[in-house]
Amino acid sequence: MARAEANWERLVRAALRGERMGGGYGVPASGIAGNVPTSLGNNTHIDEVLRAADEIQDEDPTVARILCEHAYALAQNLDPNSEGRGVLQFKTGLMSVIRQKLAKREGGAIDRSQDIAKLQEFYKLYREKHKVDELCEDEMKLRESAVFSGNLGELERKTLKRKKVLATLKVLWSVIEDITREISPEDADKLISEEMKKVMQKDAARTEDVVAYNIIPLDALSTTNAIVTFPEVRAAISALQYHRDLPRLPATISVPDARNSDMLDLLHCVFGFQKGNVSNQREHIVHLLANEQSRLGKLSGNEPKIDEGAVHVVFSKSLDNYIKWCNYLPLRPVWNNTESLTKEKKLLYVCLYYLIWGEAGNIRFLPECLCYIFHHLARELEENMRKQTAEPAESCISNDGVSFLGQVISPLYEIIAAEAANNNNGRAAHSAWRNYDDFNEFFWSSKCFQLGWPWKLNSPFFSKPTRKEGLLHRNHHYGKTSFVEHRTFLHLYHSFHRLWMFLIMMFQVFFLQGLCKALQDGAQSAFFKIYVVVISAYAGVQIIIGLLMSFPCCRGVTNACYSWSFVRLIQWMHQEHNYVGRGMHERPLDYIKYVAFWLVILAAKFSFTYFLQESLIQPLVEPTRLITSFKGLQYQWHDFFSKNNHNAFTILFLWAPVVSIYLLDIHVFYTIMSAIVGFLLGARERLGEIRSVEAVHRFFEKFPEAFMDKLHVPVPKRKQLLSSGQDAELSKFDASRFAPFWNEIVRNLREEDYINNTELELLLMPKNKGGLPIVQWPLFLLASKVFLAKDIAVDCKDSQDELWLRISKDEYMQYAVEECFHSIYHILTSILDKEGHLWVQRIFGGIRESISKKKIQSDIHFSKLPNVIAKLVAVAGILKETESADMKKGAVNAIQDLYEVVHHEVLSVDMSGNIDDWNQINRARAEGRLFSNLKWPNDPGLKDLIKRLHSLLTIKESAANVPKNLEACRRLEFFTNSLFRRMPLARPVAEMLSFSVFTPYYSETVLYSIAELQKRNEDGISTLFYLQKIYPDEWKNFLTRINRDENAAESELFSSANDILELRLWASYRGQTLARTVRGMMYYRKALMLQSYLERMHSEDLESAFDMAGLADTHFEYSPEARAQADLKFTYVVTCQIYGLQKGEGKQEAADIALLMQRNEALRIAYIDVVESIKNGKPSTEYYSKLVKADIHGKDKVSGNWFWMPCLMHDCYYRVSEALY
Repeated sequence: MARAEANWERLVRAALRGERMGGGYGVPASGIAGNVPTSLGNNTHIDEVLRAADEIQDEDPTVARILCEHAYALAQNLDPNSEGRGVLQFKTGLMSVIRQKLAKREGGAIDRSQDIAKLQEFYKLYREKHKVDELCEDEMKLRESAVFSGNLGELERKTLKRKKVLATLKVLWSVIEDITREISPEDADKLISEEMKKVMQKDAARTEDVVAYNIIPLDALSTTNAIVTFPEVRAAISALQYHRDLPRLPATISVPDARNSDMLDLLHCVFGFQKGNVSNQREHIVHLLANEQSRLGKLSGNEPKIDEGAVHVVFSKSLDNYIKWCNYLPLRPVWNNTESLTKEKKLLYVCLYYLIWGEAGNIRFLPECLCYIFHHLARELEENMRKQTAEPAESCISNDGVSFLGQVISPLYEIIAAEAANNNNGRAAHSAWRNYDDFNEFFWSSKCFQLGWPWKLNSPFFSKPTRKEGLLHRNHHYGKTSFVEHRTFLHLYHSFHRLWMFLIMMFQVFFLQGLCKALQDGAQSAFFKIYVVVISAYAGVQIIIGLLMSFPCCRGVTNACYSWSFVRLIQWMHQEHNYVGRGMHERPLDYIKYVAFWLVILAAKFSFTYFLQESLIQPLVEPTRLITSFKGLQYQWHDFFSKNNHNAFTILFLWAPVVSIYLLDIHVFYTIMSAIVGFLLGARERLGEIRSVEAVHRFFEKFPEAFMDKLHVPVPKRKQLLSSGQDAELSKFDASRFAPFWNEIVRNLREEDYINNTELELLLMPKNKGGLPIVQWPLFLLASKVFLAKDIAVDCKDSQDELWLRISKDEYMQYAVEECFHSIYHILTSILDKEGHLWVQRIFGGIRESISKKKIQSDIHFSKLPNVIAKLVAVAGILKETESADMKKGAVNAIQDLYEVVHHEVLSVDMSGNIDDWNQINRARAEGRLFSNLKWPNDPGLKDLIKRLHSLLTIKESAANVPKNLEACRRLEFFTNSLFRRMPLARPVAEMLSFSVFTPYYSETVLYSIAELQKRNEDGISTLFYLQKIYPDEWKNFLTRINRDENAAESELFSSANDILELRLWASYRGQTLARTVRGMMYYRKALMLQSYLERMHSEDLESAFDMAGLADTHFEYSPEARAQADLKFTYVVTCQIYGLQKGEGKQEAADIALLMQRNEALRIAYIDVVESIKNGKPSTEYYSKLVKADIHGKDKVSGNWFWMPCLMHDCYYRVSEALY
């Protein structure tokens, strides 16, 4: 027994060590807390205590033992009989290894007072070790100065450290509080001083990060989350607060200290909504109000108030379906008049509707049923509002208390589940069972009020089907509501039945016309005229109704008069009588375009048919009559072909080719017309205008202007430049705004290993913020242009104008020459002073004078330009290095060499005009102090300019094929093509519509493991080897990025855990994995962060400060405001249906998903958590809808959690967390 116990201890210890070390390559550490069974997972305090124990295990094992013992006590209280799945194993391991063994080593029984003293002592030591007060002060100082100092990365590290330390301290304080309850109050007061209590309470108040929330921390005070400082968020929070018109809350309702009571607390009390649902919908509604308010304009003042217009828009959008439902039945809404509703009343109804929706589960697929529920709950709420103190609603009262889920949703769910259980796994006929549409369509008529309120469960609507001898039976049959779908090939006809009917009618017209002409019969002609009149009348009525209904004013009148029978008849003639689709109409212009498109097709088709019938239909009429009149014709299959059928089959085969051509030729005309219209639309939208890298090079100078016109918010300064005609300044201004976005795209291409470091430097665009009066274009446009211009100048014997014309034929060659000229002047004047500065001015002044007098070829010896370029390369090559005495001396010597070449070989200087200046320069040179006072270029902008000049003067190879990677080319071509598309005017991020992205996931590959990458197939080829061969350039770029040699073998990477993780990510990003999808979706957030960051920088005039720090577009991801703004506008949720099961079984997919959350802070995982336990001696299964994100330790933290009805189909899983957004 002792040996088994020792082995068990060693096994658990090894597991704990492995968890603290990360658990494996690329797997985030989950600690012992990762082993908490799901049946105990609802008490998150156990998880927090064990995480803290794991954190401090190495610092003080005794304190870790106390925490683990407390966790064991919590688990014992939750499940004393260990009936839940995994609880017995969890408690056994925790008790045998940590509690019993460590307790025995310390001498047997544990003294609680000693535990309290030990915890208190460790609390002080831990606090002093990490210098909590100084840490918080430093963080606040950095937070105040980070915008100007550029310490955004340091701020991020300080904040993370502070969160971790305070989270551990809060756990220690909570454990101390729990343990003190087990001893007498007198002993507790002796052990813990008042001063220590105040310190612990102060620290606990700082730890808002341990309170579960999704994006906005409403139930906890926050000093680090910038989103709570936004005026629109503060206004939205205050708008939901309790007001005097609401009844008092009972004393049993508790509210967190961090916030005041609000409307949702009232609804929680009255209807018994779950606490998790209430918390999530509170955040959801704040999101909606804040986003709508931001679109109306910024709020001002210390106590901002939400705008009435924002509340009305949210109210109208949220309850739009309820209002339409009431108008359709018809039924008076719960309010008499929308205009008479106060802002508070509208918000109360919005809160009620979203609480119903959030807890409805699969009933969300019955939207009109939700309207019915809302209608009755709102009436009950109105009655409750008249009382002094809020009371539970009658419809939600149950034996266990107040439960909306149990009394309202469960009966509906049970009948839907019973119907779904009898559909034979989807193979039963649709007419044999009711689906979601059948249940929902029941609420499209006033008959739904037969269900009463609370539900009349004896209604036939709630009758459950039963199986008897393979057939479905009901106690009271209640079948399909309206439409019954049948599986048949006739859907080919039904889907286009209007078109087929129209073609058949027109064929009748042509046939009758041909028949009349063939027969020359007046009676037949009269019949034909009557037929045409009837058809024309019907078509005319349909066309008139269709045209009238295309205008919004007419649709508004018909909707207002929908209760009139005549109006319903007219609408029925135009559209089927259904609740859904009634408000779906095209704009009049779109309708006219659509009609014109089909008129052209039909005109061409019937014109062709008209001439066809002259040559085919009319000649067939007489033979048809003759064949019909033949009697006694003998066929080989006489009974089948001619017996008593007037030779029908012969006639059929005679007419079949004509009819087939008539029915099918419309597809030919449709194809031709679609191609013509598509070509014209594409030409107008300029689709595919940039189809190659050469086109990107050719049109690049147009990109900044197009970007500012289409994708950038309007800037007042740009409007001034446009109106004043300052084209040069305007181009530079556009380039400075375009550069950060272009550079971010290029950097992401490098992060994804599509380009190498050399291509990165060539593709990056300068900030265009310096003192140069020209636009600085990326090096890949200017590479080798200087050398081409030099060769032209050396070979040219013509005039100056001819020389400049030859250079200007290549615009980028012209830009390269101009940039070199201005860059050399700017660099030399920045590093030289006094006489050296004066020399630069005189030299460049002389060159400008020669250009103005058109004597440049006589004043400059172009044959010596290679010497000048060589000396400039030497100067730039030294100046781009780090400052040192040797480097400074070398720079002075290089500039002196440049002086010698310029004066003695290249330039013919006329000193007569500035004789005093030249005397001063010559005197300084003779004394050896002309360039001695050189100022080393430490400014980041100047340093970048020197490096760029060095590249311009050294890159001799053409960059016409940069980038080389096809995927990189495709992305750049797609982005640049989009700049010329028609699109709405860009708005600031704060005024954008918020949007959410959901990715359904079941059990697909998240990340490739090393074993999967090395596994060989039957041909001996591994996945990694295959990827290396089809992406050879990306593999080399990857090795360079992780600081490995390009020719390094894959086995060399296995020595580093970080390299292994990077290898797994590299391979996964080139396969169909969840990791690749997540990375792509996160680019939305990255783009919003960059745009928000730059907009704030420009609007608050912080541009100059950032330019001085060199951070204009490089550290936007560290900006708290930019991250908060992006979180307010964009949400990404991966709905991992079985994530809870995968985590419980310890599968690799769960660890990889946790890793993705750790690497992407905005990623949320939604899943259904299945908790199995024993209640009253019987197995019980409970389902919880959970939304998790990575916490400060890199582990998943529950952001939302409430009880959920079991799902009937996989498709509903991705709607789990939709209520949050």
